[in-house]
Amino acid sequence: MNRTATADLRSVVLVGHGAAGKTTLAEALLAAAGAITSRGSVERGNTVCDFDPLEKTFGHSIASAVASFSWQGRQVQLIDTPGYPDFAGQAIAGLAGADTALVVINAQAGIELSTERMMRRAGERGLCRMIVINKIDADNVDLPALIGDIRERFGSACKLLDLPAHDRHDVVELLGHDSGEADFESVVAAHRALIDTIVEEDETLLARYLEDGADPSLDELHAPFEKAMREGHLIPVMFVSARSGAGLRELLDVLARFAPSPQESNPPPFWRGEPGGEGSPFQATPDTEKHALAHVFKVVVDPYIGKLGVFRVHQGVLRRDAQLFVGDGRRPFRIAHLYRVQGKDYIEVETLVPGEIGAIAKVDEITFDSVLHDSHEEDHIFLKPLQFPLPMQGLAVETRRKSDEQRMFEVLHRLELEDPCFRVERHPTTHETVIRGLGETHLRAHLARLEQQYKLELDTRPPQIPYRETITSGAESTYRHKKQSGGAGQFGEVALRVEPLQRGAGFEFVDQVKGGAIPGVFMPAVEKGVRQALADGILAGFPVEDLRVTVIDGKTHPVDGKEVAFHTAGRKATIEAVRNAGPILLEPLVDIEIVAPQETIGDLTGDLAARRGHVTGTQARGQSAAAISAKVPLAEINDYQSRLKSLTGGRGGYNIAFSHYAPLPPSLQQQLTSQHKTTSSEDE
Repeated sequence: MNRTATADLRSVVLVGHGAAGKTTLAEALLAAAGAITSRGSVERGNTVCDFDPLEKTFGHSIASAVASFSWQGRQVQLIDTPGYPDFAGQAIAGLAGADTALVVINAQAGIELSTERMMRRAGERGLCRMIVINKIDADNVDLPALIGDIRERFGSACKLLDLPAHDRHDVVELLGHDSGEADFESVVAAHRALIDTIVEEDETLLARYLEDGADPSLDELHAPFEKAMREGHLIPVMFVSARSGAGLRELLDVLARFAPSPQESNPPPFWRGEPGGEGSPFQATPDTEKHALAHVFKVVVDPYIGKLGVFRVHQGVLRRDAQLFVGDGRRPFRIAHLYRVQGKDYIEVETLVPGEIGAIAKVDEITFDSVLHDSHEEDHIFLKPLQFPLPMQGLAVETRRKSDEQRMFEVLHRLELEDPCFRVERHPTTHETVIRGLGETHLRAHLARLEQQYKLELDTRPPQIPYRETITSGAESTYRHKKQSGGAGQFGEVALRVEPLQRGAGFEFVDQVKGGAIPGVFMPAVEKGVRQALADGILAGFPVEDLRVTVIDGKTHPVDGKEVAFHTAGRKATIEAVRNAGPILLEPLVDIEIVAPQETIGDLTGDLAARRGHVTGTQARGQSAAAISAKVPLAEINDYQSRLKSLTGGRGGYNIAFSHYAPLPPSLQQQLTSQHKTTSSEDE
């Protein structure tokens, strides 16, 4: 493959809800552009982007994939992403590799759950956005109603770039046509609305347009078109049928002519400083003469190649055999192999220029969100973190063979590296290993990978709910630890006060000891003891949070004062103070969104109410479906997949995201408390 100039690169991420046809559209574009000789299909399991065996089993994407093609002298890089909410982490991560988000909407289903969310996220990230309505030739499609819904949901910036014609067998392009017949709406009116929006971005062009009324040329429209997209004033809307080919050539032309190059897009949000701390914006320039700078937006642990970091170059040139640093690391690594990515294939290359997507293998230090660079001048530079949904769906797992336990942790860690929305937890008191994801299907996919790829079989069960403990009032306590057993003794006394903080504030430790009553050398031991007591829990063995612990006084002994004594005194004083401070249990509440047939909405809302849920709204989804939004305790929906299947005949789907912690009802709190024997009571 010849080296591509940065000005000729286009990077596009395909986003949208599941079954919108993103992978089929990517396959159709690759075939129409001549990048592949024959089209595959999702049903046959032979597409460029859905190459993973699990994707063939599931029948839909579960990870993002990169592929590219050439059209009209432009190199278009596509990032195909999963659409189902369970795999949102991969879709969100793909935004960091692109300049343009192609939001794909299923003409039959209309604007669905992931469509709105990814549309909003792409806008917040500063990406140019285009809407592609796919499956226009399907049955029971109401395109005028869908366009009305798009304008209502996403605003007046949504302008038609083409219109279906000849009973949806092809389209009429609107930039260069001010007459013609379409299946609905007026070609003349749609053309005029589009041109009016674009010329408003260029005062000179607007003045001439108003004066003589003649349309500017396509070349003259290029700059204001891109400016309008960059600033969110224009969201082009196009129609295609990926299966029949209607609208494909028009879409290819628009991507090549009007999608921004890395030199024209909004700059990536780099910062210099510490992630989550103070910093200042850093301008990465797509200039081949500057220091190299790249960002890793995908990690793959390939069973044959090893660990791969998939990245986009933002500045400078990456060359094979050159040295790079990972983040703030002091030791460089050598680029032994440099790749372009085409689906499952890795094509070795000598160089990658700004804007290109590539991959590097077998570098252990590379993780998701790493910044790669070739100079210490680029230390402490990071890309503004993407906001991922919190994984709340959980399963407790254990190996069927004891000998597999260590290997299980190693493999689960690999999966964590690949998926920003997959977590592995080890509960300190129950000793459960819990995997958490965005939904049942998400976790099922990872378990299937463990079994198929790593030959690792796990037993699963519902995990303990991650309850939390907190306090409702202030209290003080003093504890003296004194131990004398022949030789050297132990002595330490700690007086402390606990106070509640706002929900979500976490934990604060304050040292207000005066006069050296507790020598400074022992204060870390006191804090460690306090933290241990809070981590172990007081009421029912769950971590205590949202409180401030202030050490106000204490005593020591010149000979017997020991770290272990102050650790014990800090822990015991904390336990006693929390017990006297009105402790309560908190439970996690999640936001749940259910999409199901309209006739099942009554049954679903009743079922949510029985689960202590609170419905916050309902909304139409297409012609026959509706969405329910609600807040529900996580403990009440561990078995929700099967219940939803029963209530909707298998036609419903749902997505959850963490909302907040709230007090547990007294009866349930009493039940949990009575079942638990705290570590402190056993010690006594």
